[in-house]
Amino acid sequence: MVWSFTKMQGCGNDFIFFNCMERPFPSPEKQSAYLTDRRFGIGGDGVVLIQPSDKAQAYMRIFNADASEGKMCGNAIRCMAKYLYDNNIVRQAEMTIDTLSGIKKLYLLANKSGEISSVRVDMGKAETLPERIPVLLPGKEIIAGNIRVGDYEYKITCVSMGNPHAVVFMDNVADLNLLELGPLFERHPLFPERVNTEFIRVINKQTLEMRVWERGSGETLACGTGACASAVAAILNGFCQYGDDIQVNLPGGKLVIHVTEETVYMTGGCEKVFDGVIDVV
Repeated sequence: MVWSFTKMQGCGNDFIFFNCMERPFPSPEKQSAYLTDRRFGIGGDGVVLIQPSDKAQAYMRIFNADASEGKMCGNAIRCMAKYLYDNNIVRQAEMTIDTLSGIKKLYLLANKSGEISSVRVDMGKAETLPERIPVLLPGKEIIAGNIRVGDYEYKITCVSMGNPHAVVFMDNVADLNLLELGPLFERHPLFPERVNTEFIRVINKQTLEMRVWERGSGETLACGTGACASAVAAILNGFCQYGDDIQVNLPGGKLVIHVTEETVYMTGGCEKVFDGVIDVV
């Protein structure tokens, strides 16, 4: 069966989008590993299905490279908003998109030529209760909690942005061997649903440097929910403040996170890479 697709990226976090508003996509769990393969497939960090919703203007399903289904992805949802607008599916500067983590409200921002080049997303309130992240540690919040990973002790701050995150602050993130360390965090027995792990260097009160290991995808150039979780964790640890714009520098670009007591806003770029057609078996 022939399908058209669009490759899009936000801060280097790239996804393959399929318009499923009028017909269902066959077996996305089986297809995602092949489609995201960068040598034998299209290549990407995930597959996104754009589906109809009776609660919002569209519904986003996302599948990781290991065939697992994700609940939420900040970079993907920004790209999806641009896709909906550019393809005249939702021709509005404000829109709502439903996800497994709930309905998100998005604000589309145009550049000088009128093209949608960035999107601000209301990501909702961060969750810090351990049982809702989930993480199997006692207490009302896990802030700089001790955990042994491999041969070393780390301090983690746990946050959910609709998906679980463990944030680790350290002096140097550039030299980390994430291929070795990332899977140890992802599949640590304290995280029953696995975990995304952000390794953060605090540059100043309004700037963070981040590398991320995403569950199901490995190290990626950016993670929107991870940037949000890291900004929240930085506030909880006293490195940053509520109400400030916090710039998160990632290998693929920059995201601006604004945290209030009620919600978390994320602003970042989105770009179409190319269109294509593929025969999906």
